Amino acid sequence: MKPAMETAAEENSEQSQERKVNSRAEMEIGRYHWMYPGSKNHQYRPVPTLGDRASLLSSPGCFECCIKCLGGVPYASLVATILCFSGVALFCGCGHVALAGTVAILEQHFSTNTSDHALLSEVIQLMQYVIYGIASFFFLYGIILLAEGFYTTSAVKELHGEFKTTACGRCISGMFVFLTYVLGVAWLGVFGFSAVPVFMFYNIWSTCEVIKSPQTNGTAGVEQICVDIRQYGIIPWNAFPGRMCGSALENICNTSEFYMSYHLFIVACAGAGATVIALLIYMMATTYNYAVLKFKSREDCCTKF
Repeated sequence: MKPAMETAAEENSEQSQERKVNSRAEMEIGRYHWMYPGSKNHQYRPVPTLGDRASLLSSPGCFECCIKCLGGVPYASLVATILCFSGVALFCGCGHVALAGTVAILEQHFSTNTSDHALLSEVIQLMQYVIYGIASFFFLYGIILLAEGFYTTSAVKELHGEFKTTACGRCISGMFVFLTYVLGVAWLGVFGFSAVPVFMFYNIWSTCEVIKSPQTNGTAGVEQICVDIRQYGIIPWNAFPGRMCGSALENICNTSEFYMSYHLFIVACAGAGATVIALLIYMMATTYNYAVLKFKSREDCCTKF
């Protein structure tokens, strides 16, 4: 019985000593707070353990987030949008100025009577207004296609958790595919139409180069080299004078209106070609995304059942 009583007494003494130590520590802390009142609001943060450090290292950092965001960029649609904006801007801007220069050349040299080219002037003015509408429409349509490309790319690559798509989203994607195909065919016609003034101005320029050549320059046969603008159908056959020959035709080729309009029509034709290429890229991107969305939606339905 004595050893048991001694061990119990020793335990009681140890507990009393621990209480004294704790009370002494609490008294020191209270004294410190009394001397420095601002220290009461101080909060001591625990040191992170090894497990906490491992969890911080395993969490995705800035580099991984950037890679994930770059993976959702529709690069094909982005390139097509830049190419489409550039092509439409070149076609609309250069075509508008070139049409105004063409009217000035016709009025000054090939059709002095205003009534002869009144219909042509109205058509050119209408085409200039159409150019304004084309520029506005394709600016908006390019932004919509780029946004649709972001949506479909994120859905196809499943960047945001589970794959989620709706029938409405697939219907909108299919509508953009059909509309892009229609616009691509229409712009093929615009591209071919924009090559007509380039061909006309090239024929006039090549005729002037023949007049300037040493073989024909200064000879009597120079005045027999002519260009009849009425054969292109842009002015009626009764327009006067309708044709230019020799030195008068050479003077037309040396004017700034002719030089500027010729090169602007070339740039406008190149812009139309760039727009056709952009629409072809849009066709491939939207068709691929729509096909993958439709396939994954069917696969998702099959897994549910």
